[in-house]
Amino acid sequence: MPHRILIATSRYYEHITRELEAGVAETLEGEDVTAEIIEVPGAFEVPGIIAMAADSGRYDGYIALGCVIRGETSHYDYVCGESARGLMHLAVERRLAIGYGILTVENEQQALVRADRKQKNKGRDAAIACLEMIKLRKKFVG
Repeated sequence: MPHRILIATSRYYEHITRELEAGVAETLEGEDVTAEIIEVPGAFEVPGIIAMAADSGRYDGYIALGCVIRGETSHYDYVCGESARGLMHLAVERRLAIGYGILTVENEQQALVRADRKQKNKGRDAAIACLEMIKLRKKFVG
């Protein structure tokens, strides 16, 4: 039976997150998985939707995608910290297999390099992390 993966994608900076999604899709191609994408308004909402989806019991793993670019206010710090904390809480307390692909950068150029499939390809990295965590979760949790 294929692994079921939910890809939770922030719509904010959509041109960047679409490239992250493409990196995920290329990585999952040929794997024994079925993937579903759900979009949320921003990175802050990603942990919430993963928690809701986890309650359904339909998914074996999750990939969190988004982009937060530093601005002129402290909003960046709150969004970065709380989205990361929320995902870590889900991974540790609920033992969810989560691949972290939320970019936290100083400027758009850094985000584009990290998302680009020909450069850093952080979408690929998040997909690989999710697949590995699914395997490890099965080993320890069943």
